[in-house]
Amino acid sequence: MSFSKLGLQKSLIQIVNQLGYETPTPIQAQAIPVVLSQKDIMARAQTGTGKTAAFALPIIQILTLANVAEHQSSPSALVLTPTRELAQQVFENFKQYSESTNLRVDIAYGGVSLNPQIERIKQGCDILIATPGRLLDLIFKKVVNLSELKHLVFDEADRMLDMGFAEDINRILAKVPNNRQTMLFSATFDDAIFKLSKTLLNKPKKIEIDSLNTAAETVEQIIYNVDQDRKRELISHLIGAKNWQQVLIFSRTKQAADALASEMNKDGIKTLAIHSDKTQARRENALAEFKAGTTRALVATDVAARGLDIPELKYVINYELPHVPEDYIHRIGRTGRAGNSGIAISLMSEGENHLLEEIELILDTRLPQQWLPGYEPDLTKPTNTNRRNSRSSEKRRAKKRIKPTTKFKARNK
Repeated sequence: MSFSKLGLQKSLIQIVNQLGYETPTPIQAQAIPVVLSQKDIMARAQTGTGKTAAFALPIIQILTLANVAEHQSSPSALVLTPTRELAQQVFENFKQYSESTNLRVDIAYGGVSLNPQIERIKQGCDILIATPGRLLDLIFKKVVNLSELKHLVFDEADRMLDMGFAEDINRILAKVPNNRQTMLFSATFDDAIFKLSKTLLNKPKKIEIDSLNTAAETVEQIIYNVDQDRKRELISHLIGAKNWQQVLIFSRTKQAADALASEMNKDGIKTLAIHSDKTQARRENALAEFKAGTTRALVATDVAARGLDIPELKYVINYELPHVPEDYIHRIGRTGRAGNSGIAISLMSEGENHLLEEIELILDTRLPQQWLPGYEPDLTKPTNTNRRNSRSSEKRRAKKRIKPTTKFKARNK
């Protein structure tokens, strides 16, 4: 199927061709005609499958044909994202796609001065990309009026709920008209998402591109058992011995991210850390260096990494397994994007077994564990099993039978 068969204008087709989009991805092929019909959507697809274009392209076409480019402070389309990084990514995509139109696209997020954003939006805004907190600031100051909103998009809605934005979402919904088109896009579906969808959507078209809560098949998943105090050593060994470039590493805490980056620099591997305590300028500079290849490794927390878009990123390493199992899918979804292959390595120490069990539960498959020669765990050390979490996993596992085999091939890298 080609983009021309989805009902898009020639000008938009020319733009996507210039950007190197040859054929629509499955989420684009299914969502674009529905968005053009202005029906509500509840869509789930893995990260890196082209979700932004799936709603951005048809919204731009609808607004262009409706001649809404009056640049008023009441946007016709609003895209809510959970993080600044994702907001920037979506904003850049909209700017590219709308290049041949008169539509004004703007962005608003926290962590930076509010006044420049106010001045820009006062000049007029047709499409606004925003994080919930900063949007409420603008609404409170009467800079943004949502009374004329026609299209509302929740991008990565699952992460929005994980980050505690439910109350902010309700406050925003009280400001938007009922006769709007609403689109909910998410990498995962759970009970909270379905509950939210009932308050947001009106007879939505449900689109599910992949099996529930799955990881991309283009990503090879490897679990290395290793002592906690040797994890950093193992990461530096893998990167150095195999000459890996552009390696994204996840840690659970900001303190661990900083400490790991500092130690890896001592190992001779240029590494930077990004997390919510870093200023926006420092985060943007770190990401720019990472994309340019001048920084070899980037250590990030889950919140900071959400929205990072590095199309050909090949390596992701979990320094620690996440407490929230769905975060594992989001983490490894940073690689294997747009059909490319990727490698996701997780380092698991004693005491993290229950976290792996939770991940296997939502994936409905076993992930093979192995030792890397020279980094075998010390079995003489006293164990520190988290019995409470293990019992919790067992109860959940009893309710859902996990497949005893895995489709992911393990191998030493």
